[in-house]
Amino acid sequence: MDYHDEFILDPTVIYLNHAAVAPWPRRTAAAVTAFAEENARCGSQHYLRWAETEARLRGRLARLLGASSSDDVALLKSTSEGLSVVAYGLDWRSGDNVVSAREEFPSNRIVWESLADQGVALHRVPLSRAPDPEGALLDAIDGRTRLLSISAVQYGDGLRLDLERLGRGCRKRGVLFCVDAIQALGAVAFDVRAAQADFVAADGHKWMLGPEGLAVFYVRPELRERLRLRQYGWHMVEAVGDFDRPVWEPAHSARRFECGSPNMLGIYGLEASLALIETIGIAHIEKEILENTRYLIDIIQELHYLELISPPDDSRRAGIVTARPREGTAEGLSAYLRGHGVQCALRGGGVRFSPHFYTPRDRLDALAQMLADYPRAVSGGT
Repeated sequence: MDYHDEFILDPTVIYLNHAAVAPWPRRTAAAVTAFAEENARCGSQHYLRWAETEARLRGRLARLLGASSSDDVALLKSTSEGLSVVAYGLDWRSGDNVVSAREEFPSNRIVWESLADQGVALHRVPLSRAPDPEGALLDAIDGRTRLLSISAVQYGDGLRLDLERLGRGCRKRGVLFCVDAIQALGAVAFDVRAAQADFVAADGHKWMLGPEGLAVFYVRPELRERLRLRQYGWHMVEAVGDFDRPVWEPAHSARRFECGSPNMLGIYGLEASLALIETIGIAHIEKEILENTRYLIDIIQELHYLELISPPDDSRRAGIVTARPREGTAEGLSAYLRGHGVQCALRGGGVRFSPHFYTPRDRLDALAQMLADYPRAVSGGT
């Protein structure tokens, strides 16, 4: 499939920041524009059609996750909201603890630290230098651990974890398993059942190529009613739409975690993006991303002034490659690259590059030339 005409980035931009916020495909921009224009002309006259688009999105998300049913999928605002639903839905006892990684993004740290007033501790395990990251996490679980919460792919150095091993280890120890999948979904294959994950949350605005403000939240069906609800409203009831019904009950599906009106504008955008991802196929997308990150790693390793922070192993990577200068600062290198049209980020102690499957090879070659020129540029050479 020729998908390159779906991406209309300015040719002066080398976009290597999909791990932050991704540009939209052409079809996504068109879907959002069409929805806005219809709303301006007709208001909610065609709301039933909007609901059909919402249902299609749930199905696409369930397939992307490897979930057995779209009933397992809730549409929330963000990964942070999903993690908060877990943190404040479980019944904690003073002395309980949560195991996570020292390198986690704040969303997967702050929410667990906020439970300190309930006597819950967060144990943060360093992974960046660990020869066996999964073993280090599982070894940190003790008799008071209730939950392991970890990113499928670390946002700083791009470390990709073996979720199936972690899931087996948690199940064996009777510990709940929560996955922040924001740096994985849309970039690499994901199988929530094989991973035996109890909870998964991920925003749509990174590798899924969708708008900000819309996230998927998965709860293993057996655990839905175990999470205490903290938000209530018309949309989370079983008899949704029956506004005159005096007696209500929470929805039996994961919709019970959606208290109010759905983000229809975001739904139209994300549904269009996932339609493209499904058409291309996640296996092909993962292959292209891994080839792009391998290409970047080879470039970095040939430049002796750069130190690779990300794991070089193919099995340990997804879409993130991070490096830093051995002399000078990552801030200086980032400023230089941004000044030349490269969209990258300062993360994990270095400069983070995150190409997607469609990133043209000539853009990576242009980055390679800039990286090669950088030492001379900062020394004032010509």
